[in-house]
Amino acid sequence: MTQLFPLREKPALAPYKKGDVLVLFGELFSRGYANGLVEEAERRGMTIVRATVGRREKDGSLRALTAEETANIPKPFINVPLEAGYDLEADSHGVTPCDQMKDAGLKDWEQTKLNPESLKESRAKGTARFRKNTELFLKELEQHIPAGANVLFAHLMAGGVPRAKILMPLLNRAFKGRGDRYLPSKALFDSSIGQFCLDNFMAVTAETFHHLLDLSAPLRQKLEASGSHVSYTAYGYHGTEVLIRGQYKWQTYTPYFQGWAKMALEDISKDYFKKGVNCCVYNCPEILTNSSSIFQGVEVSLYPLLAAIQKDGADKNHAAAVLKECKDLLKDDVTFEQIIKFTDDYLTNDLTLEFSKYELWPQNSAQHQMEYMLNSSDHLFSLHKDEKNLITAVLSEVVFKSCGYVMLHDSWKPKSPVAWINHDIVARCM
Repeated sequence: MTQLFPLREKPALAPYKKGDVLVLFGELFSRGYANGLVEEAERRGMTIVRATVGRREKDGSLRALTAEETANIPKPFINVPLEAGYDLEADSHGVTPCDQMKDAGLKDWEQTKLNPESLKESRAKGTARFRKNTELFLKELEQHIPAGANVLFAHLMAGGVPRAKILMPLLNRAFKGRGDRYLPSKALFDSSIGQFCLDNFMAVTAETFHHLLDLSAPLRQKLEASGSHVSYTAYGYHGTEVLIRGQYKWQTYTPYFQGWAKMALEDISKDYFKKGVNCCVYNCPEILTNSSSIFQGVEVSLYPLLAAIQKDGADKNHAAAVLKECKDLLKDDVTFEQIIKFTDDYLTNDLTLEFSKYELWPQNSAQHQMEYMLNSSDHLFSLHKDEKNLITAVLSEVVFKSCGYVMLHDSWKPKSPVAWINHDIVARCM
């Protein structure tokens, strides 16, 4: 089990300068963690090299972006499709893993058995495609790195939910289901479909970091031999310390479907760190993103950031502006104190604590725990003037901007291959 390694102090500015290069290994989407890293790099005058995961045609083939699709993407941009995973990868009979799930319904999905030999073949083909495209990407990348430039690779690959129709209703039941609609996460994870999902997460979230570190070794060695500095960052999640009754304590969202893949990501970073590579997986706090909306309840542990900003917000003017923006979104009779008391009670409740054990992470859900979390989430939503306009959006922006600062500057020479960015340093780096 990884020892918790929290970053406590705001990192000093790294030596990155104008003309140095931030390489986005994966596609940059709006309202996500990586936007903070890009903003910080741009502030330092760095050049951002963007990438794409490509797009799928109706026949399932993977392609690069069209001229129309790339028109608004800032340059330099490398148009090589870096989609990972193998859910749409056909075996030698033309059958994809998603094809194997197409007849599964809500009544019989647990009886669906995927063909292991076909999956093995699709997986090998998916890995070969990804490695080949990564090599093409790196070859083109070299043209965008000026002599003497330092380079930071940012691994943005995450996710891997298979694109099969049965998955979304199952995930909705596992992550949002109450009463008769509740689906125990263990039942999903232990099924043939769930096991495939977990392995596809492994291919997307974890193994892509290995492929990047492995295949970029010749370029890394060439750059370092000429006096340039090369580092790698990746985005992890392994719970977060938040302010609970005045003390920073670790807590987590349960059930975290990608937990096993995120731990494998950490292990890959440890392996390369031992070989002398500057690499670190930064375990970032929960935020509300476009892709996290299915995981209702993940945002509950974002609310305590209000207390962290009040306690440790280093930039008092910025802290005051953020707190005012949050206050304006709440109903007139709602106070921060009420919210903080509510989240303190939630995070110290025996039900929550039973499912927030660091040494057992990631844990599966139980119905009473999920319903308590979802009801708590609903209550916090109800404190807003408009439930579609939440303070968690404001707080998420604080998180990803602070994470961007920490990751850019700490990654120059990380002290550990895995590190936690908790709410205390988020507030200190505002």
